[in-house]
Amino acid sequence: MRLKDKVILVTGSTTGIGEGIVRLCGREGATVVVHGTREAAAKELLADLAKQQIKASHVIAPLDDPAAPAKIIAHVISAHGRIDGLVNNAAIMTRSTLETTDAETFDRTFAINLRAPLLLIRAAFPHMKKQGGGRVLNIGSVNGYCGEATQLAYSMAKGAMVTLTRNLADAHGRDGLRVNHFNVGWTLTPNEYALKIKEGLPADWPEKLPRVYAPSGRLLSPEDIAWAAVFFLSDEAQLINGATLDLEQYPLIGRNPTKD
Repeated sequence: MRLKDKVILVTGSTTGIGEGIVRLCGREGATVVVHGTREAAAKELLADLAKQQIKASHVIAPLDDPAAPAKIIAHVISAHGRIDGLVNNAAIMTRSTLETTDAETFDRTFAINLRAPLLLIRAAFPHMKKQGGGRVLNIGSVNGYCGEATQLAYSMAKGAMVTLTRNLADAHGRDGLRVNHFNVGWTLTPNEYALKIKEGLPADWPEKLPRVYAPSGRLLSPEDIAWAAVFFLSDEAQLINGATLDLEQYPLIGRNPTKD
């Protein structure tokens, strides 16, 4: 098992990509810490993990609270004595344009999508350094390159997350800290499915996507992302630091979509 005896915290892990990472990390031997804002969902997931004999605990905290990151890390240390991996997955998908991105929209988006990851790393770092090192994996988005017209604040935050990753990897690699970043493409999660229904797509929209959006014939799944996460959290990736990996079905740079 590739993560045996490691303690891994995954934020926003009661559903979607975070849940996929938690489940696979657990199957690979890690003790996992589930984070979210819904107590019932977290307890339901923990009960299912227990059936699979996966060691787990949970912590409930809203990441727009600047005091939450320190409390979350304190829970991990109190419950498990160490922290080997931190996956900054939690985020809000803000729909905003130049006209609608006011100060309140900007502040809340950046508080959850950027400030919270920074403060979580800041709180975890002394423990990781004392242990001789640790892994941080920031879950970003391909929208960090540019983003759609209706994703201004979200795309800005995800772009800044790449700089956060590279800066900390460079500054603290000598301390054993490994900070890497995923730019995740279109992934079929329960939240994404519900959002597209709300925006007017039919119930079977995932099966009717043009190949220009999903060349393989399907969207990415949370488990697709989770397999990559396990590698970056494992000792196999111990010398990889400051990397940004695009997890998408086509190249983002210089892409010329086929018109078939």
